[in-house]
Amino acid sequence: MGLVKHGLGFVGVLFLNSLLLCTADVHRYEFFVRETNFTKLCNTTTLLVVNDSYPGPEIRVHRGDTVFVNVHNLGNYGFTVHWHGVKQPRNPWSDGPEFITQCPIQPGTNFTYEVILSNEIGTLWWHAHSDWTRGSVQGAFVILPAQNETYPFPTPDADQTIMLQSWYNGDYKQIIDEALATGTSPRQPDVYAINGHLGDTYGCPNDTIFRMQVDYGSTYHLRIINSAMNEEKFFAITNHTLTVVAQDASYVKRFTSDYILISPGQTMDVLVCANQNAGQYYMATRPFSDSSAVPVDFITTGVFQYTNSVGGLNASLITLPARNDANATNSFVSRIRNTNVTQNPPLNVPADSDINRRVYIAIATNNLPCNTSECIGRDRLAASLNNVSFVFPRIDILQAYYNRTTGVFTEDLPLNPPVFYDFTGNLTLLNPRAVEGTRAVMLNYGDAVEIVLQATELGAGGSHPFHLHGFSFYRVGTGSGNFNNQTDPSTYNLVDPPLINTVHVPGKGWAALRFFAHNPGVWFMHCHFERHTSWGMDTVFIVGNGTTAETSIRPPPSGMPRCT
Repeated sequence: MGLVKHGLGFVGVLFLNSLLLCTADVHRYEFFVRETNFTKLCNTTTLLVVNDSYPGPEIRVHRGDTVFVNVHNLGNYGFTVHWHGVKQPRNPWSDGPEFITQCPIQPGTNFTYEVILSNEIGTLWWHAHSDWTRGSVQGAFVILPAQNETYPFPTPDADQTIMLQSWYNGDYKQIIDEALATGTSPRQPDVYAINGHLGDTYGCPNDTIFRMQVDYGSTYHLRIINSAMNEEKFFAITNHTLTVVAQDASYVKRFTSDYILISPGQTMDVLVCANQNAGQYYMATRPFSDSSAVPVDFITTGVFQYTNSVGGLNASLITLPARNDANATNSFVSRIRNTNVTQNPPLNVPADSDINRRVYIAIATNNLPCNTSECIGRDRLAASLNNVSFVFPRIDILQAYYNRTTGVFTEDLPLNPPVFYDFTGNLTLLNPRAVEGTRAVMLNYGDAVEIVLQATELGAGGSHPFHLHGFSFYRVGTGSGNFNNQTDPSTYNLVDPPLINTVHVPGKGWAALRFFAHNPGVWFMHCHFERHTSWGMDTVFIVGNGTTAETSIRPPPSGMPRCT
């Protein structure tokens, strides 16, 4: 994950036996996943990681390539791996979410994912998609321009991946298992990290700080990934201007900012010019939250260090928006627009007259009756979409759908909230109970879909980052208050909406998404706050086959993991 110089062509590098390049367009990786000890915060913790590294090895390929990743489970429990933001056309079998498209890879076994790239460009990432194991099983997925392509901006001198992380002293799976058993919220992270480094603000003298060495006058391409568990993040570099050029593997209209706001699951490509006096400048990150469930407000540091610089750092120079600065968040998000460049897919926003499937989803945190002997109190914490708290089955939904196995899921997630109330008002007297179910939304191939995600004040309230597997979608609208289907569509941006895979739904507000359902398969949609996913803030969109083999799900590969 070091600095990668441009202008030297693409070179395959062996990361701890993890990368075996075969041809120019087919790449093979070996991931060995096992428990490894790490010492941070003056404490030694055992984590499940890939190839003994945190974060794991970086995948670096070109647009349109195919990647085979053979994942060996040498650990103590089952897990899966998801290729976040890769659309996997017609290939849900390798998408990865546990009990949605596959069963977990059991200890002592392996499974080879076929990751099919299409029009993605820029930065994505990969992570485990079972329990909370993505907290330590994670890495960058860099997609360079195809051999005959260029960047839609002057080629940077080098690029650097920046992963913003949550660090816990303890096993991530054990943390969520204990929380679910007691019915309480999982504990807060001990600190935050940048590329596995905790920086110099937490007090342990043995902790390291991430340093990025730069040359005066050079331009650097930062590939920023928010892989934190439950925290949206502000990020800035002291005294330097950031130029945003892409989000979620799609180019956007370039704009400059002193900071960025990036939600869990999102990726952002940013240019920064090393044009200040030679020295050492802090890069820094802190959480944003407008929820009553407040994250720990730590600032984590790295160093943007000029070659041959001397002198120290001054922490007082760090300038970031306040932890609860919703105006800074909404201002930044509103500036992200699609750009008309040849490197992007042609704009294909469903028009009003195209829409034939509308889904209006109220997002909430709830209560459910205790279901374990360890539960504290009569109720446990839960979450829901349209008052349905998702229950993960023990046979994956894709297998059940493909083989027409009954009793695994139903096709009846409400397409509207079952009860309309003042979603963003005072809800202290509203019944917080939800119902449980494994309910899906069924779509026909080619449907023009509009999804409106409505944040509510039920429970802790606040913003939510929502991710849809299998698609990039257009964020055509966002606003405050309760969505009004008569007046709010007139505010939609159908001219240059950003094409993304993870959307920031503002607290006490809503976001509207549109896309054409041209990817048959079973596709998970969920909040990327990991505690909310664990509590049931999830659903599944199932897109039926088209009329030809080329518009239908591919057959399952051999060796799919079996449910035990």
